[in-house]
Amino acid sequence: MPRLFEPLELRSVTLRNRIGMSPMCMYSCDAKDGVPNAWHMSHLGSRASGGTALIIAEASAVEPEGRISPQDAGIWSDGQASAWAPIAAFIESQGAVPSIQIAHAGRKAGTKRPADGRGIVDDAEAWQAVAPSAVPFDAGWRIPHELTVAELATLKQKWVDAARRSQQAGFRLLEVHNAHGYLLHSFLSPLSNLRTDEYGGSLEKRMRFPLEVVEAVRAVWPAELPLSVRISGTDWHPEGWSIDDSVAYARELKQLGVDIIDCSSGGNIPQADIPVGPGYQVHIAERVRREAGIPTMAVGMITEARQAEQIVSSGQADMVLLARELLREPHWAIKAARELEASAPWPQQYGWAVGG
Repeated sequence: MPRLFEPLELRSVTLRNRIGMSPMCMYSCDAKDGVPNAWHMSHLGSRASGGTALIIAEASAVEPEGRISPQDAGIWSDGQASAWAPIAAFIESQGAVPSIQIAHAGRKAGTKRPADGRGIVDDAEAWQAVAPSAVPFDAGWRIPHELTVAELATLKQKWVDAARRSQQAGFRLLEVHNAHGYLLHSFLSPLSNLRTDEYGGSLEKRMRFPLEVVEAVRAVWPAELPLSVRISGTDWHPEGWSIDDSVAYARELKQLGVDIIDCSSGGNIPQADIPVGPGYQVHIAERVRREAGIPTMAVGMITEARQAEQIVSSGQADMVLLARELLREPHWAIKAARELEASAPWPQQYGWAVGG
């Protein structure tokens, strides 16, 4: 049995293999209300029936102002949770584990969806972005509001409420978005956090608010269900957040009851020198796994079955997450199983085509 197709146990949850779908924004909610719809059911459900073990729904905002783009999904209301529920149920019916990533865009809120170009939305669509410090993401971007300590407490409660709604919707693994320059990552990085109070300055102080959020979420997320945190392992800048910092942070997350770290990178500054290529972020997952002693998920230009098998069989990560490759091929996991001579059954409804 290839390691890629061995089950993985996280608390009470058993993943049928080591392949997951990375959270990807679909910019497909109607009326800017953050409510998922038929597109999300089709998009996520088809990958679940395609053999993928873990389906992570896109970054879903904990408040309206936490959306990246106006058309993004949310989990700030009971109506959104109700709309997510049949999607989560269908994913589970296909043998996959339904998951959702709860998020806040921070200073990168109010960004145009890719189909509308680059940069920030027009003033008529805009809302006030927030951040640890009044530092815009890039030239020409709006200056974010610097959050007060009282406002941080209010925001933390919104993460807690989002976690409760995620459980009510039927999700079985929860991921806290702590990457790509969004709110929690921006607290971690000295490039975006210029505070001089208890939430800025030293590494310990910059980690404080993100750790408080994770601790509060873990306290309400059921003890039998796993919790993941997505990190940007490095800012790809000599004065920014580093892999050494990520290892230290992962150790703290482990102590709080986080079960697995989703290791991405970048996103906090617009002109980072990122050496993009096949598996270019796998070394981050490997170091965090080895030095922090916590399971990891590797992500970033993982496209080939034998490449994915090498990552998990060599101990670089416990799982791989695919993004664009799963957009191109919803049944990637089943095809990978065939290539590696493992078992991954087709949906019975497609049995007519399997013998060809």
